[in-house]
Amino acid sequence: MLFKVGGEQMNSELRNLPIDQRIRLVEDLWDSISSDQNALPLTDEQKTELDRRLDAYEASGYKGRLAEDVLSDIRRRL
Repeated sequence: MLFKVGGEQMNSELRNLPIDQRIRLVEDLWDSISSDQNALPLTDEQKTELDRRLDAYEASGYKGRLAEDVLSDIRRRL
């Protein structure tokens, strides 16, 4: 079990895994974090900033761009 290995030894163990297994490990770790969203509640400052950004978004009237257009722009730049 990787989580029982400490510090630099763990880093070495992880680097020895094939890239697809490391990616899967990161995905599993992220899923475990995102499934418990209440573990780290937002601070009052974060809530205030989110409210400010939402208000600015709603006031601007700009609804963004179609994903197709954004991807097309990215592909042109590559």
